[in-house]
Amino acid sequence: MSSAASKIAKERAAADGLGTNKNPVQYSNQDFAKLRAQCLASGTLFKDDEFPACQSALGFNELGPSSPKTMGVVWKRPTEICSDPQFIVDGATRGDIRQGALGDCWLLAAIASLTLDADLVSQVVPENQSFQKDYAGIFHFRFWQYGEWVDVVVDDRLPTKNGNLVFVHSVEGNEFWSALLEKAYAKVNGSYEALAGGSTLEGFEDFTGGIAEVYELKKAPNNIFQIIQKALKAESLLGCSIDITNAYDTEAITSRKLVKGHAYSVTGAEEVLYRGRTEKLIRVRNPWGEVEWNGAWSDEAPEWNYIDPNVRASLDRKSEDGEFWMSFTDFLREYSRLEICNLSPDTLSSTDQHKWNITLYGGTWARGSTAGGCQNYPATFWTNPQFRIKLDEPDHDHEGSAQEPSCTVIVGLMQKNRRKRKKMGEGLLSIGYSLFR
Repeated sequence: MSSAASKIAKERAAADGLGTNKNPVQYSNQDFAKLRAQCLASGTLFKDDEFPACQSALGFNELGPSSPKTMGVVWKRPTEICSDPQFIVDGATRGDIRQGALGDCWLLAAIASLTLDADLVSQVVPENQSFQKDYAGIFHFRFWQYGEWVDVVVDDRLPTKNGNLVFVHSVEGNEFWSALLEKAYAKVNGSYEALAGGSTLEGFEDFTGGIAEVYELKKAPNNIFQIIQKALKAESLLGCSIDITNAYDTEAITSRKLVKGHAYSVTGAEEVLYRGRTEKLIRVRNPWGEVEWNGAWSDEAPEWNYIDPNVRASLDRKSEDGEFWMSFTDFLREYSRLEICNLSPDTLSSTDQHKWNITLYGGTWARGSTAGGCQNYPATFWTNPQFRIKLDEPDHDHEGSAQEPSCTVIVGLMQKNRRKRKKMGEGLLSIGYSLFR
């Protein structure tokens, strides 16, 4: 098919609703319902030829063929790991996610935030999947990839060592939705190792199709606590991290038991009456599960003895689960960055709910034609891909005048399929864009 014909075909498919979360694109043309039906009819368990249970699925360097980290790895189905495997037990919760031997805490922090909203979970983790009814060794998940939703099929063979899961696992040991979700995401990105290192925002956007914003907490606006509360109320996904200054800082643990260069999720923000004054508190979760803040308002801190017992009970503290409260003042002092993925533009402007529209533009930087460089290269800068947008309708609550009404626009820039190119030694590029009126 020519590029023009291919483009027209894709536009027609999009017009028919293909690529929406209700009608996702089939990744690698694998139809979950048909494949499961075939396996049930033949009495066999599904084996995914598109992402086989072998060395290439693990990785290429740290998890490559000669790596000690992959020695002794055996691929097993959950039915071979435990006697009573379950897909989801009592709903998908933050406690179902424990990090394994892979540096994808950014992804796990995003998944943990996802579990705060049952509707978001059911969008990414389709219902009616089980190890009992219609079990055929096949499961599927949905991700947003560069403008469209895709349905990703995997078999349930998971990497184990000494009978235990190597990567993501649940506390219970017999719950497997999070491990299978990680495998499906690894398939989309080429391997498990391709998931090592990243930003929580990437996971947020791939789970929601939302638009992300970043706040440097040392320069945060005065109303940042209200922005966080509003974002949580709007069911946005939030993550935070502590910057590292050198390679030795990576995942170094501070004296207060916070991990540098590590992705946390923000799961709550409340105000309590403490010794006659209002204290702002924020709840944070470490996907590792055990390493927790040990300062003021930590699990066994004395501050809890000075607030209303009913309020204390409602904040649902559990020790050693990786989730903890801290004062907002300490949060701003200890953490470097806050990331918010907006499912609506509310956290960016007014308090009113309002609809927004999304338009996607595709382009490439091709050496010698459209790779014009930054504005330091005025002779070629103009050759970069350019897109003209027209804003027709002002915001309902805009702050402009009647003669010059204002309209909010949010612009995001994505790099396609860069994780897949990690095995070729290519990482994310330093890219940017300029806006002109």
